Amino acid sequence: IINAAVDNVRKAEVKEQYLLRGQKYLFLKNRENLTESQLKALKTIESMPRINLKTVKAYHIRENFQEIYKEETREGFERALKKWYFWATHSRIEEIRKAAIMVKRHWSGVLRWYVSRINNGILEGLNSLVQAAKAKARGYRTFKNLKTIIYMITGKLDYAKVGLPT
Repeated sequence: IINAAVDNVRKAEVKEQYLLRGQKYLFLKNRENLTESQLKALKTIESMPRINLKTVKAYHIRENFQEIYKEETREGFERALKKWYFWATHSRIEEIRKAAIMVKRHWSGVLRWYVSRINNGILEGLNSLVQAAKAKARGYRTFKNLKTIIYMITGKLDYAKVGLPT
C-alpha cells in the first residue's frame, strides 16, 4: 500500500520533474538493496536544496514505516507507529495520507503482528494458486468440484502413495 502510494506520487511528479524519469525502482527498493549507481542517483536527488520533491518525502515516510518493525518492545512499536501515522497524515501528500488511513483502519491487526510475527504472504500465495486453477479450468460445473481442486492444489498431497495397498 505504501509502495503504491510512493509510486503514485512519483508518477504525478515525473511530469514536472524530469530528473525523476526512469527512477521508479529507486524509490521502491530498500536503500540497502540499491546498486551503487542507484544510490548515487538517490543521494543526488535528495541533496538538491531547491527542489522540494514530494517523492523524496514520500520515500522517507516509507523508509520510516519499515523502521517501525525493528522496535524491540510492543510499546515502542505502537509508539513509533503512532508517530509515523501522525507524520504521514500531516505530510500534505494525499496518496501517503490515504495509505496511513488504511493502516489506521487495520490498526489492531498491525499491532497484532508484533506478537504473532505472521503476515498474510502465505495466504496470498495460496490465493494465487487458487486463482490460477480457476483460470486454467475456465470454471467448474459445481462449487464442490472447485473445492476439491483447491484442496488438491494447496494440500501438498503425496500422489505417489495413491493406489498402493495400506
